[in-house]
Amino acid sequence: MASFLMSSIPHQSASARFHPISLLFWLALLLFPVQSFAGPDMARSAIIVGGDRDYPPYEFIDKDGQPAGYNVELTKAIAEVMGFKVEFRLGSWSEMRDALQSRKVDVLQGMSWSEERTKEVDFSLPHTVVNHAVFARRDSPLINSLEELRGRSVAVHRGGIMHDYLVHQGLGARLILTETPAEAMRQLAAGKTDYAVVAIVPGMYIMRELKLTNLLPAIRNVASHRYCYAVDKGNEELLSRFNEGLAILKKTGQYEVIYNKWLGVLEPNQITPRVLAKYAAVVVIPLVVLLGGFALWSRTLHGQVTRRTADLTREITERRHAEEELLLNQQQLIQADKMAALGILVSGVAHEINNPTGLILLEVPILKRFHADASKVLEQYYRENGDFSCGGLPYSRMREEVPRSLDKLHDAGKRIKRIVDDLKDFARRDDSAGNETVDLNAVAQAAVRLVEPSIRKATTRFNARYTPLPPVRGNVQRIEQVLVNLVLNACQALPDTGRGIQLTTGYDADSGKVVLTLTDEGSGISPENISRLTDPFFTTKRDQGGTGLGLSVSAGIVKEHGGTMNFESIPGSGTTVTLTLPEYREDTSRE
Repeated sequence: MASFLMSSIPHQSASARFHPISLLFWLALLLFPVQSFAGPDMARSAIIVGGDRDYPPYEFIDKDGQPAGYNVELTKAIAEVMGFKVEFRLGSWSEMRDALQSRKVDVLQGMSWSEERTKEVDFSLPHTVVNHAVFARRDSPLINSLEELRGRSVAVHRGGIMHDYLVHQGLGARLILTETPAEAMRQLAAGKTDYAVVAIVPGMYIMRELKLTNLLPAIRNVASHRYCYAVDKGNEELLSRFNEGLAILKKTGQYEVIYNKWLGVLEPNQITPRVLAKYAAVVVIPLVVLLGGFALWSRTLHGQVTRRTADLTREITERRHAEEELLLNQQQLIQADKMAALGILVSGVAHEINNPTGLILLEVPILKRFHADASKVLEQYYRENGDFSCGGLPYSRMREEVPRSLDKLHDAGKRIKRIVDDLKDFARRDDSAGNETVDLNAVAQAAVRLVEPSIRKATTRFNARYTPLPPVRGNVQRIEQVLVNLVLNACQALPDTGRGIQLTTGYDADSGKVVLTLTDEGSGISPENISRLTDPFFTTKRDQGGTGLGLSVSAGIVKEHGGTMNFESIPGSGTTVTLTLPEYREDTSRE
């Protein structure tokens, strides 16, 4: 900021040649004391200087109750060189602006210039430039422009230049007006507002003094304004005194001392080209020479390192593949052992269930025949004597309910027997060579019956459509294992029971393929995971106990049968699995 200010307000070094006007100015100062320029009232009475009581480090009331800051010290220095007395009156900024208009103070020592304000006051030459920043909490969303303040709550100093500026820009921010910049920063730190717009130097000063460690400048320079003395409209004589005094301080170097004391320590140091060149000569050149030496030395090792790295990479890749294959085999052995144990368990349970189920299937037809014979006698009694109680209910109702109940019992017994048979088939030891003629529709129906409890729990919208298919050649149990795994995965993908699952079978005559399509309306799979679904141990359900072996084993089974298994998914919309197996055609040719 200091370099910007000195470039925007021209000054001359001591070695510069005097302009003729400057020479006359200095001669006038030597021949006529400064007091001679002041009118009688100016010499006898003090000039009332107004300012903000809480705008550090520019102007504020210190801990001893005295005016302090950059503006105060600059005003005292001007008064000293110009030979007049000043009296400071610091209050809230809005009060001071009113005091200037009502002539209770003669001059405001720090006021930002704007076109609108020139209609009310006259400004001196700028004695510095004030840059304003947007401050935010460290956990607030980052912003890059004032436009992003639209709709946000923003704390701003009442009557300050940024208050005028934000209102004039019509950004639509919800302005929270505060009496001091410090209060704006406190409200921001306490979370009462989203952002605060404060001059960067006072803002950093307040953060340091009040230890507001949760704040930071989000945008460091949203607006720059010339900072001047301001007098009531038309008071040109008083304004000229301050302009002349400011010029003297700049020429004598006293201004720079005051500026650096109060403002220089709060601004980043400017790096000049000369300083940059000095550091380059001292640091960069030796560093370049050193790096060049390292580059030459490293080139001799580069070839060896490259070759060794390639060897290590190859060895690591081969070892990783071997470990994965070993682990996959171990997991498959464990799974096979579990399935063998499950087969024994299922066989025992199936035997125990089959006994009462067989009894039900045996006795229910007898009861149905008995009811058919007994109903003739009961009907005759009903016609002769009217309705009567039978089993606690009227006979007129029981004669319709009993046949339906017997039919339901018979159907339930057959259903239990079918489920037990499916479980026994699924768990039976696989000793075949995979050369069976397989009806894919029958295998799919058996798989659905096996996982029907999971389907009912997952969705109320399961639909299966089976098209007549030619046979395929393979192993019934292993194909059924694939379909069970696919249906269970579809059930687990549904976030709620309102989403559906659709299973369809079909035949592609052109390619001679039998096709099974399973579509779920689940959460879907991200594109980067689609190609990895059949990789060993890859799973997106690790937290739910998934091992990543189900689809890997299924893909191996499908490949052994000469088929394919493809996945298509849209994240959030569901997944479609397409399973194809080659049609089995008998070879009718004869030698």
